[in-house]
Amino acid sequence: MRFAASVEYDGSDFVGWQRQSAGRTVQACVETAISKVADHPVKVVCAGRTDTGVHATGQVIHFNTSAERPTSNWLRGANANLPDDISVQWLTGVDDGFHARFSATQRHYRYIIYNHTSRPALLRNHVCWQQPELDSETMAWAGQQLLGTHDFTSFRAAACQAHSPVRTIHSLEVRRSGCFIYIDVIANAFLHHMVRCIAGVLIKTGCGDKPPAWAIEVLQARDRRVSGFNASPAGLYLVQVRYPDQFKVPSHTRLPVFD
Repeated sequence: MRFAASVEYDGSDFVGWQRQSAGRTVQACVETAISKVADHPVKVVCAGRTDTGVHATGQVIHFNTSAERPTSNWLRGANANLPDDISVQWLTGVDDGFHARFSATQRHYRYIIYNHTSRPALLRNHVCWQQPELDSETMAWAGQQLLGTHDFTSFRAAACQAHSPVRTIHSLEVRRSGCFIYIDVIANAFLHHMVRCIAGVLIKTGCGDKPPAWAIEVLQARDRRVSGFNASPAGLYLVQVRYPDQFKVPSHTRLPVFD
């Protein structure tokens, strides 16, 4: 049988999603927990491999198993064996043709900036702190210039393994609520570090270091060196992954809000 599940995690204490030879990873914890329920080794596949310090409220995974358990037992059993900073939100049986990564049609990331003169203490691992005053309207305008299908070479990590830098951004919204600025980006897929690089470009325009039209120049340059810095991973959340209706996978969006 094949199952799909949604996983929420606080990425602060992980070196990323993907299992590695050293360091604590989300994948290793999830596989260990589900394997205990299945009573055999289980490998999981995720929709998006998040980096060190990146969080998720809507990561989607799938796994195969020969074990027969009620769906409720899989859910409760997995959570009983997971550490406190990871939780399975839902789990359901799916068709064998479903693939958490390759079947996905859209991914939604939220980036959160705490714009205040004093650094946060409680939220230090969950937001990107920016002391200079940011103009969210300028950031929103700059973000709109990235909509559509483009070559996003300027917004990818040097170590990115994607075969093509072409991606389609369906929506990019920036809004301020008090000291918090929320950047919501929805695309068909993302390159390595793409959202953090977009956030970095918008921050530079928002504080006045660069003009709003600089976002267009960065995009057209197709050169990673032009875009400057990656914003902190602490402010990044994978909040939703969408799939074709035929798979009947839940598509709830759980947006982190700190207002």
